Amino acid sequence: MFKFFKKDSSDEIYSPVKKGKLISIENVPDEVFAQKLMGDGVGFINEDNGIYAPCDGVIIMTTPTKHAIGLQSREGVEVLIHIGLNTVDLNGKGFTSYVKKGDRVKKGDKLISFDKQFMIENNIDLTTPMVITNGNEYTIDFVDTVDEVNLQSKIMELKKST
Repeated sequence: MFKFFKKDSSDEIYSPVKKGKLISIENVPDEVFAQKLMGDGVGFINEDNGIYAPCDGVIIMTTPTKHAIGLQSREGVEVLIHIGLNTVDLNGKGFTSYVKKGDRVKKGDKLISFDKQFMIENNIDLTTPMVITNGNEYTIDFVDTVDEVNLQSKIMELKKST
C-alpha cells in the first residue's frame, strides 16, 4: 500500500556528446575500459568538440590534465567520462575546462571543450568512454539506440540494487 509514496530510485543517463556515434565498451581501443576494469558503460566517437553533462548532478572529480570528469547523479550514480585515449599525456593542452569539483550541473550543460584539430594533429584517439564506477550498486539497463547519438539520446537506465 505504501509503495505508492515510495520515491522511485531510478536514474537515466544520456549521451555526453552533441553529435557522435555510440559503440560498446568492449570496442573501446583501451583494455582498461574494454575489459570493464573501471566499470560498465559505453564509448562514443565524438564528432563535436565538447563534452556535456549526461544527467543532473554534481561534479565529484576533475583531473589537472583535464582529460576526465566524474559526476554523481542525484540518485548517487557515479559517472566517469574519459575524453579520448592517452589524453593524460597532453598535460591539459588542447582542453578548456568549464567545471570544477563541487559544481552542480544540469543535463546538457557543457563540461569541457577541446581543440579537435590539435587532437588530430597530435594523433589522439578521441574515443570517449563513459562508465559507471559504482555500477555494482545498480542494475544497468542499456537502452536500445541507433549508432548516431546526440544530447537527447538516452543511453542507460539504472535502478538501485536491493
